[in-house]
Amino acid sequence: MLFNTDDILETTRMITQNKLDVRTITMGISLRDCGHPDIKVTAQKIYDKICRKAEHLVKTGEDIEVELGVPIINKRISVTPISMVGESCDSSDYVPLAQALDNAGKQVGVNFIGGFSALVDKGYTKGDRNLIASIPEALAVTDIVCSSVSVGSTKCGINMDAVKQMGEVVKAAAERTADRDAIGCAKLVVFCNAVPDNPFMAGAFHGVTEPESVINVGVSGPGVVKYALEQVRDGDIGMVAETIKKTAFKITRVGQLVAQEAARRLNTQFGIIDLSLAPTPAIGDSVAHILEEIGLESCGGPGTTATLAMLNDAVKKGGLMASSYVGGLSGAFIPVSEDAGMIAAVERGALSLEKLEAMTCVCSVGLDMIAIPGDTTAATISAIIADEAAIGMINNKTTAVRLIPVPDKDVGDRVEFGGLLGYAPVLGVKKFSAEKFINRGGRIPAPVRSLTN
Repeated sequence: MLFNTDDILETTRMITQNKLDVRTITMGISLRDCGHPDIKVTAQKIYDKICRKAEHLVKTGEDIEVELGVPIINKRISVTPISMVGESCDSSDYVPLAQALDNAGKQVGVNFIGGFSALVDKGYTKGDRNLIASIPEALAVTDIVCSSVSVGSTKCGINMDAVKQMGEVVKAAAERTADRDAIGCAKLVVFCNAVPDNPFMAGAFHGVTEPESVINVGVSGPGVVKYALEQVRDGDIGMVAETIKKTAFKITRVGQLVAQEAARRLNTQFGIIDLSLAPTPAIGDSVAHILEEIGLESCGGPGTTATLAMLNDAVKKGGLMASSYVGGLSGAFIPVSEDAGMIAAVERGALSLEKLEAMTCVCSVGLDMIAIPGDTTAATISAIIADEAAIGMINNKTTAVRLIPVPDKDVGDRVEFGGLLGYAPVLGVKKFSAEKFINRGGRIPAPVRSLTN
């Protein structure tokens, strides 16, 4: 393949000036062969298999980073939902399995390991109940373990019993890590239409349809997209969309190169490229600033949902032309604490919980990394989860909630999480009760559009 000088210089500029990076190389590992009646044996088998499969993951990522000159920010692992792995165990407490994940992840050097998860779209098994009950303690006593629970889908409807329970679990996780500003909740996601090949945390898990091991890569480049749009400030909306599409193509090609090389060196299968524009708290790496470059005075103001819809669609179109294996979530992320522009929009009063909910109708993934007052009730959190799940169910898309009810914090306070998790102003939540609705339980039936067989 021949490269011209302009292409090389453009790629160099995207990396050095516009914060283009491969946000994560995530190795998915099947733990379906690790079950055993003795939970100590199961934990040891989990530890041993992860250490064996991912022994060279971090080193390989670092080598590729040096050789190609492409920053690879995170190296991560996702595993089979632990509710399934632990089902054969004679213990109802799955915290030892979370600790095995934590120890294995630290041993191989990754920054997060996902899959302390359960899929309860229609109902619970014994393993699901045990895992969900273990989540608050598991997230409190581990450092890099991430947890997720899927409570609904377009095919199944919404399990309202699970929705109620997850509101309670979020509150318990916050209280269990109150001394660290409820950091446990930053590692917990509640999904509708969860995907089995997501490389991004905290919602990554290795789905049951996945191979023994796989490499999934998440690319990112909000700064690159913003720079490209700065060059077409006099263009109409069609030109804006075309510019985003072409830029997404270039970003995805970089990710494809890294993914294929990592899979080859690790002697495993290449899975998917996730096209998601994932921001960071760093200036120049913001999805909100892209929307403002398109013409909004502030993200969160009128026009935000329309510009975000166009951005999301153009990113997908460009990425799909660049790779035949696109998956994961593949859209623009809007995590409040992880995006400098989103933080600023909240602080100036332009962005509310309700506007964020509207925005999630047209992008990935949902209400993400949002700090709310610590006195928010479990029923209210459950109702917010139900709202997001309904958006996902009806629109046949992935939605999720990662709310952080920070003990002793109220609207206007600021919560520091550090690193890529950033900081967040505490957003207000309407005080009207949904407790009677949540206490009904049962299951919201699947919508008409589920009948596609």
